[in-house]
This record gives sequence, C-alpha cells and structure tokens, in this order.
Amino acid sequence: MTVSLLLVTIVAFFVPLLLAKFKVSILPTSVAEILVGIILGKSCLNVIHIDSSLAYLSTLGVIMLMFLSGLEIDFSLFKKNVDPSPLEQKRMAATPNTSPLLAASIAYVLSVVTSFILAMLFKVSGLFTDVALATILFATVSLGIVISLLKENELLSKKFGQAVLLFAIFGEVVPMLALTVYSSVHSGRGGSLWLISLLFILAAFLFHRFRRFFTFFDNINKSTTQLDIRLSFMVIIALVLTATGVGAENIFGAFVAGIVVKLLEPVKSTQRHLDAVGYGFLIPFFFILTGVKLDIPALMQSPTTLILIPLFFIAYVVAKLPAYFGFVRRFSQRNAAAASFLSGTTITLVLATLQVAEELHVISSQQSGAFMLAAILTCIFGPLVFNKLYRPEVEDMKKTQVSIIGANLVTVSAAQQLSKEWYDVTLFTDREKNYSTYNSQANVQKLASTDVQCLIDNEVFDTDILLLAHLDTSTNVKLATAAKEYGVPRVICRLENREPMDTTENALLAQGIEVFDAFDTNVGMTRSMVETPSMLRFIQQEDFSIFEIEVTNAKYDGTDIKDLPGTDKLTISRIIRAGKTIAPHGNTRIRLYDHLLLTGDKNTARELQQKIGKRND
Repeated sequence: MTVSLLLVTIVAFFVPLLLAKFKVSILPTSVAEILVGIILGKSCLNVIHIDSSLAYLSTLGVIMLMFLSGLEIDFSLFKKNVDPSPLEQKRMAATPNTSPLLAASIAYVLSVVTSFILAMLFKVSGLFTDVALATILFATVSLGIVISLLKENELLSKKFGQAVLLFAIFGEVVPMLALTVYSSVHSGRGGSLWLISLLFILAAFLFHRFRRFFTFFDNINKSTTQLDIRLSFMVIIALVLTATGVGAENIFGAFVAGIVVKLLEPVKSTQRHLDAVGYGFLIPFFFILTGVKLDIPALMQSPTTLILIPLFFIAYVVAKLPAYFGFVRRFSQRNAAAASFLSGTTITLVLATLQVAEELHVISSQQSGAFMLAAILTCIFGPLVFNKLYRPEVEDMKKTQVSIIGANLVTVSAAQQLSKEWYDVTLFTDREKNYSTYNSQANVQKLASTDVQCLIDNEVFDTDILLLAHLDTSTNVKLATAAKEYGVPRVICRLENREPMDTTENALLAQGIEVFDAFDTNVGMTRSMVETPSMLRFIQQEDFSIFEIEVTNAKYDGTDIKDLPGTDKLTISRIIRAGKTIAPHGNTRIRLYDHLLLTGDKNTARELQQKIGKRND
C-alpha cells in the first residue's frame, strides 16, 4: 500500500460528491476525475506517483470499462419484428419510413467518411501523418457518456434515444474492430489476423455453454457465492487472455466478454453488481491515473501541440456533423443537430486507443496529449450543446390512448377523473339510450354494433388500453380475445358471475388479459375499509386515491424512498418486488421494476408516476 493509492481512492470518493453538491451537471464524472488527476499529477502538484500496483489497477479499470461498454448494448434494437400484429403494422405505416436503426446507420457511415477526409487533411498539412489512427480516433463515440446523458434526460425508451444509442454503439464497436486490425498490422502480426477468429469461437462456446445459466440462477445462488459475478469474471479473464494470445488488444477481449454476458440475458441485479465493481472501484483508477500521467506543461512547450489541441477538438466535432443528414431523415432538424453534437462526445475509446498507440510507438506523447485534451473538451461541449438544442419529439408527447366499450355511470365517472394531461379517453356504446344520456358528459361515440370488424373499422382497437365494461359478459370475452389478437398492448375485461375455477377466466389470463368483476371489487374494497379505517376517507375524497406505480425509470434505481419527489405528501405502504411484498421505511431503496402501492394527493402521485414510471431502462 502506498500514499498514492490512498490519494486515488480519496479522489474517487470525493469527486462525485463535489459534483452533486455544487450541481455540476454538464461535466461527466469521468472527465472530472481526469481533471483532478491532472491537478494532482505531473501537470501541477505532482503528489500522485504511478507505481506497479497503480498501473495494474489502471489496466484492470480500462478492461472493466470496455466490458461494461459491451454489456450496455441493447441487442433488441437490432431485431426486426418479423410477425407484427395488425395494430403494429398500422402504426408502423403511420410513422416515418426511416427506422432509428437506418437513421443511425446512415449517420455513422457519413461520420466515418468525414473522419477519413479529416485524417487526410491532417496528413497533407503534415500535422499528423497516420491516417488510419486519426480516422479511428475521429470516428469514436463515448458510449458510456451518451448512455448516461440519455438516461438523465429519460430518452432511452424513445425512438430518438434509440437512434443516438445505436450511433454510439457503432462509434464504439467499429473503431474497436479497426483498432484490433491496426495494432496487429503495426506490431507485425498482420499475417496472423485469422487467429482472432479463435476469440470469437471461444466467445460462441461460452455463450452456448452458459446460455441457460440465468434460468436456474436463483435456485443455486447464495450470498456467499455470487455465482453470476464469478461467471462474468471467468468470461472476462478467458477472453482477455485469448485476445492477447492471438495478437488482439486486451480491451477488445473485454468488450467481446461484455457482449457474451449481455447475450446470456443476466438478471438486473447482476448488471447492478457488475456496475458497482466497475464504476465503484476499478474504473476510477483508469480515469484518474490518465490525468496523472498527462504532463501539460511539457505539452505546452511545443508550438505544434498548441496548434493540434484546438484542431483535434474541431475535428472530433466536425467528424460527427454530417450525421445530421442521417438523423434528420427520422427526427426534427433541431434534434438532428442536437444528436450530431452529442455524438461528437468522445473519451473512453480515445484513451484506450492512445494507450495502444503509445505502446506501439506510433504516436508521440505530445500528439497523444493533444488528442486527449481535445477529447476532454468534447465531453464538456457536446452535452452542453445537446441540452440547449434538444426538444421532445411530437411522437414522444402523445397521451396514452384509452378506449372504453360500455358507457355507464361508473365508466363515465372514471373517464372524467383520469388525468387529461396523461390520457386521451374515448367511450363507445351501441345503445342509443346510453349515448344520449352520457355524450354531453364525456367523449362518447355511438357504434352501429359491437361486431369485431365494426370496431376495427371505427379504430376502437387503435389504442394503448382497452377497457371492456359491456354488460354482456360474452361480448366482453369475444372482444377481449379479438383485441389481443389485433395487438392492443393492454386489455382489461369485465367478467361477471365467475365460478371459482372458471376456465374462461384462465383462458383470458393466459392471453395476458386483465380480468375483474364488480362484485369482487366491491367486496375487496369493503373488506379494506373494515381492516383500514382511513381507506374510506381516501375513497370519498376526490383529492386522494390509491395508486400503484411501477418503477421503470433507471434514474431512480437504488433511490431511498425518503428521497423520492413528493413523498412528504404521499404514504408508500407496500413495495411488491419479484412477487414478494415488502413493508418499506424511509431508507428502503427502490429497485427497477418495483411496484409501489401508495396513497395521498392525486396531483403529487401523478407527478411521481410521471418521473419514476417513465420507461428509461
């Protein structure tokens, strides 16, 4: 143990705290760690000195960083829906022809072409003559920073966020592959490039061997074994050693290891634990020591370096500007520009690439420092411009569509109380009397009949939520099944006079249809009022209600209940997690996909739902 090791751990602990205390949101934590490393390293105070143990921890940090980058890839973005439902087909026909995948692909191809042109200009000018290395550096994107910014802005589940994320994935995968080929050629192992296929063969074997691991993981795991973490590190070490053995870079092996573990579809807790090991321990060593090694006074002594820093910065940004023409095919001009500037953010792979280039002796320390400082500037400039330019897309501001079949006193009253800011509710009835009675109180439409084809023709099934509250149970059952086949995401069916072992109910539940009846609902509510006297007050007062909110915003994963917004006006009585009920207290941490049962002010509850119930995982 050394004093330098202690100082690095102190820096790693206090940097995020200081950023939070002073509300510095435009500066990513990784960049702040590099800047503090610069202050404490060769450039300024020179109080941290890198010995063998710190160098080893830094190497482990970059390996873990590349592994977690591979683990961040969402492969569902690359899947094509080969058998879309009629509703999905209709919605796809109504959306722009350019998919997020196509927009990101076009944008990245344009970026790579521009990166090559800029590299050629540097070669012609004589400022930097390695065209291949410059192209790789200019084409990189910082996947980790892009993901964190998209999460903070709750955009990961939006089409815009998916397109930017795909661009960032390309900006990490393609340069990673190119760097592997580049390093093999420059180290004299170009003829043995075919050996890299052994890495992919081993990766495929590990995936095949452990592809069912997480299906029985909960049955074999113990707190003293943590088998999921042991499996992950076994995969990392096996592929990193194989990569170095066949002539590839260790970071490439780590990246492939991340992809393998991701394809194994680990449980959410596994990724949280791996994030804790990486971002909580190893990765800060890499970023802090990167700043420590940087000798800015020595760099500033070179006039060429002073010229290169702003030129490299401009090149990083300009290389991504043509991506605008890919993004604008799917999104607004303003947001296409915002995506292009954010895509210019690069640091992670730049640092790894420069480390490889220095080991190959194909770049000077002055040039490496200029590339690094310019990359740090992009991490400040890109997020700042993005936050200024981005505006929600029209498609992301649409309300949840609710169709209710059956206009009566209960359904009309429920429709009136649903928030108009969140829901667009339409009631349908085939009874003239009900239509005449309620059409002045709510948005009620008259149907000629309740035949399935009639409902499809009148776009009743073109909705997010369908509530079937017709008095005729057989009609509800028929329409619920038809709606599910049509592709309605959520169907709620009123089913009266059920027997304890009703086969109809079981058949509906098997299709994912939610079932209720008025009698059971009233009995349950009456029992609750007896067991919980305050329940009656919540039921009778318009400003209070009972809510169930699912936590789907990853931003709040791990947040204490007492730190949730609005909890001074709400009472969270239960947390349902993985089918188990938890009685919470103020320091209980919520997890992704928890269901919170709460009571309190309706407006406050809705604000909380809007924040923690957004899909952002």
